[in-house]
Amino acid sequence: MSVPANPRETFKSPVPVLKPRNVAIIGASERAAWPRTIYGQLKTSGFAGRIYPVNPRQTEVWGEKCYPDLASLPERTDHALVIVPAPAVIDVLESGVKAGLKSCTVYAGNIGEGTNPEVVARGVALRELVERTGLAVNGPNCMGGNSLRERFFGYPNPELISLPIGNVSMISQSGGTLQFLAQSAAARGVRFSTLFSSGNEIDLDLADFVNFLVDDEHTKVIALFIEGIRRPQVFMRAAARALAAAKPIVAIKTGKSQKSREASMSHTGAIAGDYEVFQAMCERYGIVACDSLDDMVETLLAFEPCRWPKGNRVGWVTTSGGTVDLLFDYIEEIGGTTAPEFSADVKASIRHLVPAELAIKNPLDAGIPTTDANAAEMCIKVANDPGIDMLAWAQVLPSGKRQPDAGIIKTILASTDKPVIAFGRMQYMFEPQALEFQDAVGFPFLQALPPTIRALGGLAFYGARVGRGIEPLPAPKGVAASIGGEALAASLARHGVTAPNSGLARTPAEAAALASGIGYPVALKIVSPQFSHKTEIGGVKLNLRSAAEVEGEATALAAGMRAHAPGAGIDGFLVQEMARGVEVIVGARNDPMYGPVLLLGAGGVLVELVKDIAFRLLPLTEADVHAMLGELKIAKLLAGWRGAPAADIDALVRAVVGLGDFFLVHRHLIDDIEINPIIVLPRGEGVRAVDTRVVRRE
Repeated sequence: MSVPANPRETFKSPVPVLKPRNVAIIGASERAAWPRTIYGQLKTSGFAGRIYPVNPRQTEVWGEKCYPDLASLPERTDHALVIVPAPAVIDVLESGVKAGLKSCTVYAGNIGEGTNPEVVARGVALRELVERTGLAVNGPNCMGGNSLRERFFGYPNPELISLPIGNVSMISQSGGTLQFLAQSAAARGVRFSTLFSSGNEIDLDLADFVNFLVDDEHTKVIALFIEGIRRPQVFMRAAARALAAAKPIVAIKTGKSQKSREASMSHTGAIAGDYEVFQAMCERYGIVACDSLDDMVETLLAFEPCRWPKGNRVGWVTTSGGTVDLLFDYIEEIGGTTAPEFSADVKASIRHLVPAELAIKNPLDAGIPTTDANAAEMCIKVANDPGIDMLAWAQVLPSGKRQPDAGIIKTILASTDKPVIAFGRMQYMFEPQALEFQDAVGFPFLQALPPTIRALGGLAFYGARVGRGIEPLPAPKGVAASIGGEALAASLARHGVTAPNSGLARTPAEAAALASGIGYPVALKIVSPQFSHKTEIGGVKLNLRSAAEVEGEATALAAGMRAHAPGAGIDGFLVQEMARGVEVIVGARNDPMYGPVLLLGAGGVLVELVKDIAFRLLPLTEADVHAMLGELKIAKLLAGWRGAPAADIDALVRAVVGLGDFFLVHRHLIDDIEINPIIVLPRGEGVRAVDTRVVRRE
């Protein structure tokens, strides 16, 4: 039991919630901490609008006149901060709407979440009120938020009202996490414009907030803490607008460890849990997904200057051989960036700046520069190497012992339009005034090597996608006749997915005759409508080399099937040529949240155990498939492993794109199509789709 999902397919403006002209605090009380805190914040921080305490049991609160209800106020209220127990919320809002209320923030929980019938009923009532009246609601079960420029502070924490104002806007479904993430990020130099918690999102949700922030002139970077996406298709429309407008979304989502959805008919469905497909959505829409809150702080710092690299090549300038060794390890382990050799010209130009005993390579151990000018010169030359896309300089924020010359250091940033970051090899403490130096030089100082590499990888990821338009999915136009029997094999073959030479026999004797015509060795598979995974019931025999062997194994398979499942039907025996190569799985399905998605990975019987897989939303290009292969360990097998011939990767890429295109055209007729395995033969010999399974839509 739960409150019905938000049915809106359009965006709703959160402006009344984010930028109210006046505010009513419903639940005003001398003893209640949150109303008292919020009133104090609004009163002392420069909020320009009127603040109206509302409580029918009070006539005066905090030295102000207290009104019994919204109808008693001297003017219509723009926004109500509803801080009352859950059972009272609906009545308060009903009376408020009659008095002209247009928007509110509902702080109380126990409205719509969980399975308690009374709690669920409150959520249903609130949803119905929203749909009937058009009231804009933030929450419930949230902690409000702050619009720093408007000096509107509805989040009950005085420490957040003094944060410096900047261009990062954060929306968090977790109220408590918003506070700690904002404080930690601000202490490192991230400057916020908007900080709002959205709670259970019965009305306004992430899609609405993101859509607004895309058009907000004061927002350059959008940060999201996500527990769940209520309206995925609408959210993706907002994300597409953000990508086209060059406003990056940096996000963290809970749910990595959720049990994958049960889908007994498909490996693809069983493996494709919510988080994996969420990551595929992020890849398509250029959303930078962070692994941890700590990573998010570093990534926001790296993104705040809004400089986008043209590639993933980082020039590293350090002062330590140990740092260089660690960087080599982490760069390979984490991925996302490369450290190419510097050009010959750059090597020659910095030779006089590096001690003679140190080799010039990337990452570079340059020793300790003798002056700030020498350090800046070295960084400038590396940054301007045409083979480098980003500069990373090993430098920490200054302490009281030594103050570098900010005027000299800032010349690094002025010399290039590429991203420039400084980094420390570990996390470290610094004095608050050190942030003045960071502001003066104009580039961020990140902490710890792995988060730094991931942040640079995030810049490279976004730089490759920024400004990209997202085309709508083509309409499905396939016909039912193309998705079964020989017509399916012919349709897939036209898309580059070729099947082995094979045939269906009704009896063991026919199977033997078919095998002789195909040529040995062959594979033999029992065909039963009750069992799609043949290996799980011992229904597959491989490398059969004679007619007698085929007939005998077919007879044994039929007997084994009758013993294993007496009521199961047997349609016959599939006889196939034995294809030898690298086993790959490729499957496409309709994800209930994000739409058509494709899986590619290591195939065969160990697919779910090994889980060497990559996901993408459809449609795909050949470049997309090559990028997917680059994420897989099986890529080494395909390239030729320990003397084995290289596989026909080009044929595999064409087949994967083709399968995705076939599924898109027929997605109104089928929920799932999977090939496991598709055998990738040696280069020039193509692929063979050994076992293809289709799940039709009901």
